[in-house]
Amino acid sequence: MIAALPPFVLVHVLVAFVAIFTGFVVLFGLFSSTRGDLWPSIFLFFTVLTNVTGFALFAGFTPAFFTGIISSLVAVITILARFTFRMAGAWRPIYAVGAVVSLYLNVFVLITQSFLKLPSLHALAPHAPANPEPPFAVAQGLVLLAFVIAGFFAVKKFRPA
Repeated sequence: MIAALPPFVLVHVLVAFVAIFTGFVVLFGLFSSTRGDLWPSIFLFFTVLTNVTGFALFAGFTPAFFTGIISSLVAVITILARFTFRMAGAWRPIYAVGAVVSLYLNVFVLITQSFLKLPSLHALAPHAPANPEPPFAVAQGLVLLAFVIAGFFAVKKFRPA
């Protein structure tokens, strides 16, 4: 199914998967207070690239476009907190929250696209996301709850040397 996508859409999807995978690596690094430079750099680069390629796919101002704008703003603040302000003082929790929110938004879009494109999920909620039916709402609600909890622990535990 993924090979049937148009080439640019395929690139966008693969970039998004890299952003999500590396985002989880960064998230677990936050939990263990691992500063690392490589994984956060890859994660933030691919998150920005996901947004850029996503904007190229939009035709007009849609909820997806709005999500892309928010994701871009969060990514810029997270990049500044990490690389310009070196996570000093208040920039440490700003970085941790920004990284978690950036990952959440990537996963949010993944779930939304999964309900739109995967036949088994689409059958459960054929009108989602425009009309959030229970399976879609429950999936997004549980993911949001998981990321709120993850964000709390990321801020609490992330204390790089």
